[in-house]
Amino acid sequence: MDINILIETAKKVRKNAYTPYSNYKVGCALLTKNGKIFSGCNIENDGIMSICAERVAFTKAISEGEREFECILVLGGKEDLQYTSPCGYCRQFMSEFCDKNFEIYMYYGENEIVKKTLMELLPDSFNL
Repeated sequence: MDINILIETAKKVRKNAYTPYSNYKVGCALLTKNGKIFSGCNIENDGIMSICAERVAFTKAISEGEREFECILVLGGKEDLQYTSPCGYCRQFMSEFCDKNFEIYMYYGENEIVKKTLMELLPDSFNL
């Protein structure tokens, strides 16, 4: 896997984020085990719940029949990239479809990548 492809995919889709309330734009690239990449951006609304970039990417992939996932790369920030980690809701959502060793990359600048497993971000989950 070329991490740079995931970074560029996430940066590109981040531009499509709809964030009139927080102005915190997130993009992500989800890699399936068969090499397909699904992207997602966050979409806010003034209602009950907005949807995070990670869940957008997963629901796109799942709706296309994908069920086996390799890793996800997440990046975000208001203007410049900041350290951005999946929220608790997204972590729990991922645990429904990924095993404990699923890799989550959080990119926040040149040569600044944090890699964690789902188990590290969601310890003691009943699904993992």
